[in-house]
Amino acid sequence: MLLDTASLYFRAYFGVPDSVRAPDGTPVNAVRGLLDFIARLVQDHRPDELVACMDADWRPQWRVELIPSYKAHRVAEERAEGPDEEETPDTLGPQVPVIEAVLDALGIARIGVAGYEADDVIGTLAGRATGPVDIVTGDRDLYQLVDDARGVRVLYPLKGVGTLQLTDEAVLREKYGVDGPGYVDLALLRGDPSDGLPGVPGIGEKTAAKLLDAFGDLAGIMAAVDDPRSKLTPSQRKRLDEARDYVAVAPTVVRVAGDVPLPEFDPALPSEPRDPALVEALAARWGLGGALQRLLVTLKS
Repeated sequence: MLLDTASLYFRAYFGVPDSVRAPDGTPVNAVRGLLDFIARLVQDHRPDELVACMDADWRPQWRVELIPSYKAHRVAEERAEGPDEEETPDTLGPQVPVIEAVLDALGIARIGVAGYEADDVIGTLAGRATGPVDIVTGDRDLYQLVDDARGVRVLYPLKGVGTLQLTDEAVLREKYGVDGPGYVDLALLRGDPSDGLPGVPGIGEKTAAKLLDAFGDLAGIMAAVDDPRSKLTPSQRKRLDEARDYVAVAPTVVRVAGDVPLPEFDPALPSEPRDPALVEALAARWGLGGALQRLLVTLKS
């Protein structure tokens, strides 16, 4: 099981009231919510291995160089060195180090790699896996990794993590008319305002799906632009032709990396905390007793 950790703690932050606080009054709603998410996921799905994948760089420079608008609207502060600061709610940012400390004390594998997003870590781990993989994320971009033959599916939270859409190739075809790899082409054609991806003007999700159905993939669509006999409408042909520069680089930006240099790690789900004393200290400092206890009981059972 691979967790898109930021996606989940953002959901926890907005789903758990900020009246959930540590003894000193600091909000810990994202921390408590994430711990309960993990406990529920382990209880319901019983993975043998679990990795919390992190955004060491939420807006990698190599993606920005190809499409400068990539996540640009989410930059809170530009930095000369290292990743720009992402705009996050004032009371969420301070909770992230607490989340990291708790996961480490529990012994739950946590991986972030400089220059890469959590999506890229997930893509690399999913590609290396020798057995079934469940990816837990609220980010549809990761639908591109769905692969029935390899047992890779996405668990997409519809309400908390108690109600999950188990996304396999049948679901993708029903909703979007594409398979996993085809989702990359669909996503880049339609664009994604939340990621600053412009898409091809005038080509929405339904039109993109129809074009992919007619011409197979992005390469087939662009070949049709150059074929006067193809059944593109004049406006589609014009818009795609004008978007050639974008279409040339967008696949590299949208497709998750599969070759991230990962550190050594142990993905085995712990039955006992790695550092019981630290877990106890963190529980007392941040008022996490109930949530941590529930997770510990679930890990032990």
